[in-house]
Amino acid sequence: MKYIYLTLLSAILLTSCGGDKNKSIDDIIASKDITKIEAKRSELKKQQKEISGNLAKIEAELDKLSGKKVLPLITTLTIKEEAFNHFLEIQGNVKTKQNIVLYPEFSGTLTRVYVKEGQKVNKGQTLAKIDDGGLSMQLSQAKTQAALAKTTYERQKRLWDQKIGSEIQFLQAETTFKATQDAVRQLESQLGKTFVKAPFSGIIDDVISDEGSVVAPGQSALLRIVNLNNMYIEAEVPESHLPNVTKGKTVEVSFPALGKTIQNSIRQVGHFINPNNRAFKIEVGVPNIDGDIKPNLTGKLKINDYTNSKAILIPQSIISENSIGEQYVFIVDGVNDNKVGKAKKTIITTGKTQGDFIEVLTGLEAGNFVIKEGARSVQDEQEVEISN
Repeated sequence: MKYIYLTLLSAILLTSCGGDKNKSIDDIIASKDITKIEAKRSELKKQQKEISGNLAKIEAELDKLSGKKVLPLITTLTIKEEAFNHFLEIQGNVKTKQNIVLYPEFSGTLTRVYVKEGQKVNKGQTLAKIDDGGLSMQLSQAKTQAALAKTTYERQKRLWDQKIGSEIQFLQAETTFKATQDAVRQLESQLGKTFVKAPFSGIIDDVISDEGSVVAPGQSALLRIVNLNNMYIEAEVPESHLPNVTKGKTVEVSFPALGKTIQNSIRQVGHFINPNNRAFKIEVGVPNIDGDIKPNLTGKLKINDYTNSKAILIPQSIISENSIGEQYVFIVDGVNDNKVGKAKKTIITTGKTQGDFIEVLTGLEAGNFVIKEGARSVQDEQEVEISN
């Protein structure tokens, strides 16, 4: 019966407009005359109103003649309580606290580089050697002087213990001995700076300076060393999520470039909110068993910031809004054996969304039949027929 009405409406429209009038409409539009176009629109709206009125009369008469009222067909979904987990999705970058560029502590010529790019090294391992400029020879001489000063001091001490000789001779020998020891330690410390050693175990990522280069402290980068075992992802979270994003909360981290997803927890939450973007930092540890996760790799974080074990969820597409901004849906009440009921407009309040669904906080309860398809064509208190 519904299709008969549609066919009838089309026939009336065709009859009222006619082929010639369709042409005149095209001509009017082509003229770009706003006065004529607005006049034609008013005329068509008037015709549409007359057709709608006539169609309503025909439907009413058909209802009387057939003895059966034609009702709008709709489909419904049954409201039920279910678990709802909302996830905050943000982006972060992989970092490591052990990713540094090594600079020399001693000026001179870089005589040897003992490692190459990609090589694994251990903490304390010698990576490069800088020419000491004769410092080793000075150390050898200082050690000889220190040995003589030690012998002199020990003899003077034995004599002084026996009350032989003067106290000043003993004190001079002791002072000379200590001074030579200090000189040896100082030269050893300086000579040690000519050896570039690994501050931690890791991988040589880049050899920056070549053998034969003249290097200087704080100016000449030598090597980059990275430890890929102690990785983490750092992200900034808006301050509005501060109560729900806490240390120890489970996080799903995905790396689109690798097609890889891992589960871990927040290991650190920042105590400072950046005034520029009103966000705080979090850190999530990233196990790197395969070694394929690199510093500065982009990762996407999903943090479960809200859970409701008895939530009411509906598709966002079935929600309408009235003129004052209230959200509403239609429910079907008093459904009889013929699947006929009455549509009722229900004002709702909503909460968080996840995908295509939204949580309803008030207005609906378990067991309600909510109109899904056909909701846009029904009115409050109108009888409807459920087709599903």
